[in-house]
Amino acid sequence: MAGETLAVALLTETFHDREGPDRLRLRLGQARTKGAELAVLPELPLHPWFPASRDPRPDAADPPGVGRERRLAEAAAAEGIAVVGGAVVEDPQTGRRYNEGLLFDHRGELLQRYRKTHLPREEGFWEAEHYDAGSDLPIPVPVLGFPVGVQVCSDVYRPSGCQLLALEGARAILLPRATPGESWDRWRMVLRTVALISGAYLISVNRPEPEPGVPIGGPSVVVAPDGEVLLETVDPVAVVLLEAERVRAARNTYPGYLAVRDDLYARGWARARPGAAPGGAPAGEGSP
Repeated sequence: MAGETLAVALLTETFHDREGPDRLRLRLGQARTKGAELAVLPELPLHPWFPASRDPRPDAADPPGVGRERRLAEAAAAEGIAVVGGAVVEDPQTGRRYNEGLLFDHRGELLQRYRKTHLPREEGFWEAEHYDAGSDLPIPVPVLGFPVGVQVCSDVYRPSGCQLLALEGARAILLPRATPGESWDRWRMVLRTVALISGAYLISVNRPEPEPGVPIGGPSVVVAPDGEVLLETVDPVAVVLLEAERVRAARNTYPGYLAVRDDLYARGWARARPGAAPGGAPAGEGSP
């Protein structure tokens, strides 16, 4: 039945060098040959990891619909596969820059533009120095009838976005990321927990190797809605089948059937100091 399954490829590779566009096409074609209908790429897959430095990069951002965004769309259309990638995009009205998760269908049509909301500011990850935090709520969108939602990297450490996506029907949360290998145990724990409390698949694809001054690396992963790790890999192309029935089962058993007291939480959020983090740290500061 249409919409009951979705075959997803994890592409643990970046494509910012001269051969990157051709290699992206190659990897998408390999994923399609393996039966994938959607490919998830790492965070900012067509960029070098420029947040390693605090120095401004005027060439890091493109206007909407051109540059890196266009290259992702063209690759999706050429290989006939939906793609989740991302780019730094400059708002033509405000001049502000955002780290955007971009979801394209198999024809290269843009289905969603999501702006990363929670930005680290620390050695090797000076993201808040390069682009602004997004302020739009994420929404689920269907890919071949299978609803998915997009978050980006450290957004998962504030899981309200993931829970909101699941409550609005997302069966899978797609999370491009760029994280150090040394922090993988912590990330694994968080990703499993968020999948379990959201009752949704969580697919996270990492940048694959160290970049200048930053020890990025570690596995990409698929976690089932009940918290089981289905795939943990550093292979450039790996494919897993997502099943709607597994989502329904997780949401009909403990803890999935527990009520979500949005009325109660709304009062609590209104009471809390806006923009505060636990311990009173300013919003936007965090650790990858």
